[in-house]
Amino acid sequence: MEFHITGRSLEVSPEVKEYLQKRLEKVFRRWSTLTQVNAELAQEDTRNAQDRFVAQITLSTTGGTLLRAQVRAPDLFTAIDQVADVLKRRVERYKGKVEERKKEAAGAPAEEEETPPTLITKSKRFAVKPMDAEEAVHQMELLGHDFFLFFNESTRQLNVVYRRRGGGYGLIEPELG
Repeated sequence: MEFHITGRSLEVSPEVKEYLQKRLEKVFRRWSTLTQVNAELAQEDTRNAQDRFVAQITLSTTGGTLLRAQVRAPDLFTAIDQVADVLKRRVERYKGKVEERKKEAAGAPAEEEETPPTLITKSKRFAVKPMDAEEAVHQMELLGHDFFLFFNESTRQLNVVYRRRGGGYGLIEPELG
């Protein structure tokens, strides 16, 4: 398994790396197909001291599944603890859904759930015209949406632009893995 830790606006000490790896061991034990962990730790200049440190972790598996969690906290170790707890819950929920699908595929009746399954409640179709990312951002703003799917004329692929929480915009480009 690959483990990458980067720091943005802060230096990640060996003690912090060791603490993060130790804290995530419980997650690793629960997920045998885990292949890569990308952790980004950051310190931001915010007005609210409670949001000063950010821990963002993305987990990848052999099947291409991605799980991501991001937490803001007043200190780095609290952010690491909280993001590890969030990931632990997400892994358990994901594994439960996988087991449920296996039971349904085998013909065994699924156990009653307390929460209803996630259902697609609306489907849309729309014409996609070729454009660049800047024009897509402009279209997104005109529509008042947080994201916009478009056909990138330079890459000849479907891409998504989105509004980032911290300000600015992001671009998602598909990559077959």
